[in-house]
Amino acid sequence: LLTLKNKNITDSINYAKRIQESLRPSTKIFKKILPESFVFHKPKDIVSGDFYWVNESEDKVFLAAVDCTGHGVPGAFMSIIGFELFRRITNQGQIDPGKILTHLNRDFEEIFSDVEDMTMRDGMDIALCVFDKKSKELSFAGAFNPMYLIRDNKLIEFKGNRFSIGLDETDSKEQIFDTHSIAIHPDDVVYIFTDGFADQFGGTAGKKFKYRRFRHLLLSIHKKPLDQQANQLNQSLKNWKGNYDQVDDILVIGTNFNNYL
Repeated sequence: LLTLKNKNITDSINYAKRIQESLRPSTKIFKKILPESFVFHKPKDIVSGDFYWVNESEDKVFLAAVDCTGHGVPGAFMSIIGFELFRRITNQGQIDPGKILTHLNRDFEEIFSDVEDMTMRDGMDIALCVFDKKSKELSFAGAFNPMYLIRDNKLIEFKGNRFSIGLDETDSKEQIFDTHSIAIHPDDVVYIFTDGFADQFGGTAGKKFKYRRFRHLLLSIHKKPLDQQANQLNQSLKNWKGNYDQVDDILVIGTNFNNYL
């Protein structure tokens, strides 16, 4: 009986994975918008609370890496809400990433305002970029998550605001997200990601990978073709993790905008 129930549950989750993947932009669309890019996505379970989103609207390119509360089935449900909110807000013509996240936070609160037992733990951490093809300027806003830009062998960190998209019952003041803007140069490489890679336990002492080691890894691979960088990340993670279990969903996105420069 347990075997049968386990099979039924697993079959249902596998089907849910197909639904989740159908909502996510396909690899073909991603590569059409950002030809020089990679997505390294490694769910902890069958379905994932981490998701990426890419869209092109006239002279703007939108790119996001999103970490929903938890992983597995709860995270997957949250990701479906995130897909719809992103689609709705950008279809309304909003192009400023800080205002998009502020709007997203407001909509998220409205969705869960009448749901009991929802706290700040129930939300999304986001790194959102908007590239202007005319001005060649990249704008960034983050809910907890940062953006890394590597230029001339130096890594520049753009930090997000220190609060998530979600409910905050301890503060009635609306959370406003800041927008950072930078002119993009040829061969600049941009990375956005969730916390799964840095939080993975491994190594000889069974400790977290941490962001310092993650930044050094990106600096060591950033000049390689972007498709090869994804393979390098996968191998580095595998070597670090060893026999330890994966602790969270993992998502890393790398791209440059050379095709628009």
